[in-house]
Amino acid sequence: MARNNYIFTSESVSEGHPDKVCDRISDAILDAFLAEEPNARVACETFATSGMVVIGGEVGLSDPQRLKVFMGDIGNIARDCIRDIGYEQEKFHWNTCHVLNFLHEQSAHIAQGVDRDGAGDQGIMFGYAVDETPELMPAPIQYSHAILRRLAELRKSGAEPTLKPDAKSQISLRYEDGKPVEVTSIVLSTQHESEDQTSDDIRAIVEPHIREVLPSGWITDKTEWWVNPTGTFVIGGPDGDAGLTGRKIIVDTYGGAAPHGGGAFSGKDPTKVDRSAAYAARYLAKNVVAAGLARRCTLQLSYAIGVAKPLSIYVDTHGTGEVAPAAIEAAIPQVMDLTPRGIREHLGLNRPIYQRTAAYGHFGREPEADGGFSWERTDLVEALKKAV
Repeated sequence: MARNNYIFTSESVSEGHPDKVCDRISDAILDAFLAEEPNARVACETFATSGMVVIGGEVGLSDPQRLKVFMGDIGNIARDCIRDIGYEQEKFHWNTCHVLNFLHEQSAHIAQGVDRDGAGDQGIMFGYAVDETPELMPAPIQYSHAILRRLAELRKSGAEPTLKPDAKSQISLRYEDGKPVEVTSIVLSTQHESEDQTSDDIRAIVEPHIREVLPSGWITDKTEWWVNPTGTFVIGGPDGDAGLTGRKIIVDTYGGAAPHGGGAFSGKDPTKVDRSAAYAARYLAKNVVAAGLARRCTLQLSYAIGVAKPLSIYVDTHGTGEVAPAAIEAAIPQVMDLTPRGIREHLGLNRPIYQRTAAYGHFGREPEADGGFSWERTDLVEALKKAV
């Protein structure tokens, strides 16, 4: 029997977190390649540490000569990301850090399967949706993201100039009858300007903004606050801790409220089902819940490298379904082509829309006019109802 009364916790990290700096650079490089050629192939990894960024992986354009020229832009792309995030520290500055580029052409052995419209790798991907927030996302991760996005906006606008790029948030929510009703604890660690600023000083800055972001009544007299609990946090970003692409997959998805197939997203073009099929799974799960077929839905897809159709489709509605999960499983192939090409075309994924996904979650965002976050649309509702 499912538990209805419990406490659940999720965390988020800001765009200035070392791992997120790397995700941002990898996705910016991906966007640059897709802007050049919609069918570009990219699998880009980034490592960042004090005063240095190292980029490696596999890339491909149809014109090898153009690819050679394009490689010369990689350093500038990385520096632009670091500058926009806001790093101008002595030991991690956008204008002075070393950028080493070790990208090379995609393996012909991998390309041969993808070029036949097969999946770029084997693997399992999960999508999830739940009706506890308007975005059909788990509340702990959705509001952990919202806090950090708000603080980043204030920092960049100059409204809170002593806040710096690196930050982490964590929210514990008490659930009653399966719905979030109270914040039991808030953890926030944010990089700041001066060693003279105390934890109390930082709390005085951030608390009003956190209260604005969270739903009314969720923060109570019992809520525990832990703001910069270790004290001073002046040295941040890759200067304080090394970063690597793909190390925040739970932050990127559902905050631990749902399974994760294991594959990271950033730096991967949409022929990689680690990314595109995970987006498709979220899209389908969200539409299942939006259609009223269930209040909660977990959906799994599986693929084999070089094989176009998914090997399996699995749906779990966690006892909240209005119809049998098997009926939803049978309906899904009727409303969407789940081959890698079908996913890319249905969601319009061969576009430079990925840099914006690198921080504050790949899911629970508003669909954008240029095709960004297309997997958050709920335009399959009527088709799913009819198919079921």
